[in-house]
Amino acid sequence: MTASQRFASDVAVVTGSTSGIGEGIARRLAAEGATVVVTGRTAEAGERVVDDLRSTGAEAAFVEADLRDPAAIEALVEATVERFGGVDVLVNNAGVETYTRADEATVEDWSLVVETDFRAYWLCAKHAVEHMDEGAIVNVSSNHAFATTPSIFPYNAVKAGINGMTRAMALEFGPDVRVNTINPGWIAIERTTGDMDADRRAELEAIHPVGRLGTPEDVAAATAFLASDDAAFVTGTTLVADGGRSAVLQDDFLPDYRARRTDE
Repeated sequence: MTASQRFASDVAVVTGSTSGIGEGIARRLAAEGATVVVTGRTAEAGERVVDDLRSTGAEAAFVEADLRDPAAIEALVEATVERFGGVDVLVNNAGVETYTRADEATVEDWSLVVETDFRAYWLCAKHAVEHMDEGAIVNVSSNHAFATTPSIFPYNAVKAGINGMTRAMALEFGPDVRVNTINPGWIAIERTTGDMDADRRAELEAIHPVGRLGTPEDVAAATAFLASDDAAFVTGTTLVADGGRSAVLQDDFLPDYRARRTDE
């Protein structure tokens, strides 16, 4: 919950916002006064999010779009401008992944991930910036951009690429439009923890210095900061939101961080 109205009168487009992290970001921006365009491939899910936002007094609309289709991306931006007059904030969040190794991934796996998680980010920004007098773009990447695990290629390669794309955009869209990346770690959403048993979740929580997994609200709060005027001197950079996981060198040398709370 927030009493801030940092995005009052702003129009924000959040891709992949019918569930999970994207939905959390859409809710946070709406709570801070933004008019939010929710977008995804499932109309029923999108309209549910929009109805929820409107029930809080926010202004919101859903635009169905498959971001693998360049024409759909252009239509998404045009629909936003036609209805609300422009774009002030773009959050590139939509993404997919395949559980494949670099030596077994297919061209179809490559195309699915690259077109959705990488090319769509570029095209959304390319079209949105044409209608942004000033504002901010936040690209949602992952801690896999810095350290990764087997059998998640090409997702991990693309996430590293997003950080480079952010730097390029920051140079070329400035000074009026800032561009930054947020790199979430383990975030508890249906896709990541829906089938996880209590023991496995406890193990994962224990290896995080904050003693828990992240939530969509955690990512949303950091994203809202990067998109707001509070980050007016921040562009071309990355913010890691992973509960300290990237600070850990070797787990078997470390205690259960949560146990410290009961010892103190």
